[in-house]
Amino acid sequence: MPRVVKPTGNARRQLSYADFSTLTKKRPEKSLTVKLKKHAGRDKRGHISIRHRGGGSKRLYRMIDFKMLPFEGKAKVTALEYDPNRSAFIALLEMPDGSKKYILAPEGLKVDDTVASGATRGFTIGSRLKLGDIPVGYDVHNIEMQPGRGGQIVRSAGSSATITAKEGKYVYLKMPSSEIRKVLVECMASIGKVSNSTHNLVRIAKAGRVRRMGWRTTVRGKAMNPNSHPHGGGEAVNPIGLKYPKTPWGKHALGVKTRRSKRTDKFIVSRRKKK
Repeated sequence: MPRVVKPTGNARRQLSYADFSTLTKKRPEKSLTVKLKKHAGRDKRGHISIRHRGGGSKRLYRMIDFKMLPFEGKAKVTALEYDPNRSAFIALLEMPDGSKKYILAPEGLKVDDTVASGATRGFTIGSRLKLGDIPVGYDVHNIEMQPGRGGQIVRSAGSSATITAKEGKYVYLKMPSSEIRKVLVECMASIGKVSNSTHNLVRIAKAGRVRRMGWRTTVRGKAMNPNSHPHGGGEAVNPIGLKYPKTPWGKHALGVKTRRSKRTDKFIVSRRKKK
């Protein structure tokens, strides 16, 4: 469970932090970090393409190995670390050849544990195999969409997909969203559930903490002038005066399907259920 702080003031009364008791190292591995430049939501032309971004604490980017290609022998877990760039924790591995790598740490992984890649003789937590080699019913994460491309889905804290069936060259996965999707048996996946499963229970509690994350304040459309937002204008407190909410550029803001990739519809067996 998240660690609740002592309520020494109104700002800290509801504040809580993630449980870092499982972590064993504070400073990242220097050879696996690079500088991370902030762009404050601006594109290459200098125009704001993502609103409400800017400021925030400095971060070093940890280079995570999402592919973890098959190798001989087993890699040893030497440390579990915090990563400010993602919700999950990360694990530092010492490879059989002496090199070091970062991977997403699964739930239950401990220091001195070993993980393998490409071997089918064991199904230990954190090991990476082809989906076709993993038994039905296992939870997996960091799943490839195309063989050799590296893990692209199911990478956030506490998430996992379940192998529900195998048919021909496809494996059926039940995604965290409840969607059932077909993925090629040649695609790689890591066994287990992603660490830091209580991440969604952390209470931010105060605005200053959000600013340190790199998020700036947001102004309501209703509080703007009519020339600045479709919701703007009116005297005092008024409804938006529209049939449906709009973005500042006049497009639907709620209840509109945003999926564009029609070519991958054939891989979706069952759509996610509405909550």
